[in-house]
Amino acid sequence: MAEAHNSGILLESGTNEIEIMEFTIDGNLYGINVAKVKEIMISAPVKPMPHAHAAVEGIFKPRDEVLTVVDLPRYLNGVPGEKGAKDIFIITNFNKMFIAFRVHSVVRISRISWTDIRKPDKAVSGGAEGVATGIAQCDGDLVTILDFERIVAEIAPETSIQVEEIDSLGPRVRNDQPIWIAEDSVLLSKMIENSLKKAGYVNLRMYPNGQELWDGLNALPESADLESAVALIITDIEMPQMDGHRLTKLVKDSSRFKVIPLIIFSSLISEEMRIKGRQLGADEQLTKPEIGHLVDVMDHLLIHAAMKKMPD
Repeated sequence: MAEAHNSGILLESGTNEIEIMEFTIDGNLYGINVAKVKEIMISAPVKPMPHAHAAVEGIFKPRDEVLTVVDLPRYLNGVPGEKGAKDIFIITNFNKMFIAFRVHSVVRISRISWTDIRKPDKAVSGGAEGVATGIAQCDGDLVTILDFERIVAEIAPETSIQVEEIDSLGPRVRNDQPIWIAEDSVLLSKMIENSLKKAGYVNLRMYPNGQELWDGLNALPESADLESAVALIITDIEMPQMDGHRLTKLVKDSSRFKVIPLIIFSSLISEEMRIKGRQLGADEQLTKPEIGHLVDVMDHLLIHAAMKKMPD
């Protein structure tokens, strides 16, 4: 079993770069953020699980931990395919879960800028909520970057954001403070928006990436009351054009915008990522899909910001 070259977390903070592990399925080239990869290994026998999703191949136990195996070729193609002896398991770690994905081969790791990643056309990605989160050019080849969060959310909806978590917070009051959110996944963006509105946060401005949110900040007139324009920022990390770490760096390095509380809300939060976010100045960092915790932290940051403005 080989540990993945997980240097994505070691990239210099806020450079807007990503390392992509490229792999093949039926000769087609796909990619995953190296920061999501724990290790890669040759495929092993899998124990089938009854009544599981069609793309769930079963479980296996490489060491002391039982892992679910997702047959990624079957998920993408919709039909069972032949399993080769040289197939690879990519062991991922995100949303506090370890999941193995079967692929046909692993090709290489490429480092590129997020600005080189484009949102795919809806006809290519499978519609507005398709599983292709971006198209990148790596060493002359076009690579389809898959939305693994979206895949897992479809296979196991209970592992994704649960709007029902808001009910456990008890009665909520309407809050009109403007909240700006950068999230590229159409599915997760809708879930976050619905959850926050249910929690009383009704003045939400959604952006598909960090670049557009940053452009929105800079479009505010110098004479604008900043607090009335944006009270808090929530950002994902993985986004085309500009990632959440680059956005955080720009906001917190700005003499004008650094006072805005900023939360990183991402499936990639690990101890290493937490250190990185802290160095960049993030006020809080939370792991998806903890939407109830996110609301608690928003409440706290906004109350704290209001108290800081009160006269002594």
